[in-house]
Amino acid sequence: MTPHCRYVLRLADTNLVLAQRLGEWVGHAPAIEEDLGLANVALDLLGQARMLLAHAGELEGRGRGEDDLAYLREEFEYLNLTLVEQPNGDFGRTIVRQFLFDAWHCALYQALLSSSDPQLAAIAAKSAKESAYHLRYSSGWLIRLGDGTPESHERVQQALDRLWPFTNELFDGDDVERAAAAAGIGPAPESLRDAWSRRVDEVLTEASLARPPPVPFGWY
Repeated sequence: MTPHCRYVLRLADTNLVLAQRLGEWVGHAPAIEEDLGLANVALDLLGQARMLLAHAGELEGRGRGEDDLAYLREEFEYLNLTLVEQPNGDFGRTIVRQFLFDAWHCALYQALLSSSDPQLAAIAAKSAKESAYHLRYSSGWLIRLGDGTPESHERVQQALDRLWPFTNELFDGDDVERAAAAAGIGPAPESLRDAWSRRVDEVLTEASLARPPPVPFGWY
């Protein structure tokens, strides 16, 4: 599998796994509005995953379509970010995970608009609008919970502290991402950090939440 194909497949798997995690909330969210809200975000991410999986299949050239790549791989073959596979926990923890991801996803799609891969750029153009909505949704809820009752504040702060180490992976590039950046296919991961940090800090301040100190990836 070429680095180009592997890069696109990573994006697809990340969306696919998070969509599945959010789908676990259907019928279990604290209110019907949030049941629908989380389901809509999940469907958006699933739609994005389908486009990316189809593109990855074309790049691979082995005749595998989106369903083959989504369902007919072994567990170790999935390439998603570790953050998105973390358990839902309570509603507050799900919102924290979603917000940390959304702030990165928006920055990523903005960068992918100028990708040298025309198909990937077209997917980003459609998906950027959806990711902007997702960020508004998760930001709004994080502010509401963080600046709410003492219990809601404590819960989301604990969730933030626990999930924070996984955000290191968002910006740690490897050979695949370096090859994609060199070819103009995708951005260097580190280049997304400033935009992500600005957005995160703005919302955490409004939510009366403390930004966790730097910790190594995988430590919690």
